[in-house]
Amino acid sequence: MDINVNRPIVLYMHAGSGNHGCEAIANTTVKMIAEKRRQEGVSTKLPVFIVTNSAEEDRKYSLGKLEKKGLCTIVEENHIDRHFFDHLIYYIYRKLSGDEESFLRYRFKDAGIAFNEALERCEGEWDNTHRPLAISIGGDNYCYPEMLSDLILAHNVFIDRGFKTILWGCSIEPDSLEDKNLLDDMKAFDLIYARESITYNALKAAGIEEEILFLEEDPAFKLDTKEPKEKEGFVPGKTIGINLSPMVQDRESTPGITMKNYTNFIDHVLKETDLNIALIPHVVWPTNDDRKPLSELFSLYKDTGRVVMIDDCSAEELKGYISKCCFFIGARTHSTIAAYSSKVPTLVIGYSVKSRGIATDLFGTYENYVLPVQELKEEDSLIKAYEFLKERLA
Repeated sequence: MDINVNRPIVLYMHAGSGNHGCEAIANTTVKMIAEKRRQEGVSTKLPVFIVTNSAEEDRKYSLGKLEKKGLCTIVEENHIDRHFFDHLIYYIYRKLSGDEESFLRYRFKDAGIAFNEALERCEGEWDNTHRPLAISIGGDNYCYPEMLSDLILAHNVFIDRGFKTILWGCSIEPDSLEDKNLLDDMKAFDLIYARESITYNALKAAGIEEEILFLEEDPAFKLDTKEPKEKEGFVPGKTIGINLSPMVQDRESTPGITMKNYTNFIDHVLKETDLNIALIPHVVWPTNDDRKPLSELFSLYKDTGRVVMIDDCSAEELKGYISKCCFFIGARTHSTIAAYSSKVPTLVIGYSVKSRGIATDLFGTYENYVLPVQELKEEDSLIKAYEFLKERLA
């Protein structure tokens, strides 16, 4: 992290720790800032704000512990959709004025007030010729077209307030940079940290100056590993970890092909090996919950005594389970990062530049290391990929 941290800092576009990938990014970023400040003798009074979609989620898991240690302050965004009259007033105002940023200013209003109060308390503790820093830690969201508008508008809000801005750990589909609005947004950042080379090279080719563009692995590679609770049926070193997500299923081109590959794979493991299977959720949001497809799998195999469902827990604990697997198959990017960083042989069921780029940087190619879900056609593709990698990565 080659960033001047001798200034107040805001981490924004954090969706909440019910997505343990988001938790892992926020967790490691806060710790990196704290360690850099310690090394450089920077005042511990300077605030690090995490502006979150759900403070309740964050305090339930590891970020709550970091807040208690004084390493960060968690502040929840305003949710305009939960306040009818506010929503109505802002909607009418936006229609009449064309002010697209108004919803985002509302979203960050209370966080801005709390941050300004924190600035007053730390006056004299920093060289205020350096602008406060706003770090977009939702950098991987730039690969989702439906999120681009809010990401760009949120960035504009912090620029308008005089912050220096950084895009942190981003993955961007190269073709999307043909969108002038997106490219202009990229050029407006003071620094950009791409987490894999496909994105880095695409940004460079699109005209992003090398002075502001860096290639650096996803911060979640540095996530601490916490010893997990003992779980009946989970045998360290003799268990294959499996993660499956509704998001991957939604992107399959052949309906039902993903689940069929997973069931065929589990059948294969139970028949041909003495290994167990651990079903490991990594996102537990009501609208996007890995436990839904994993529970379907568990119901099919629970009577075998060799398939176990891992309970929801913090990102560090989930990494603890994943680190003890002998092999891992993951759909969520950060579940696979937990495996990669634990030296566990890993096969990715991917759908975007995120998985392709990370695998390419690790292995020189993503072929055979990533199964793009859109290309799944055969019902035994997962078995074939596992058998190939089992020999290659043994």
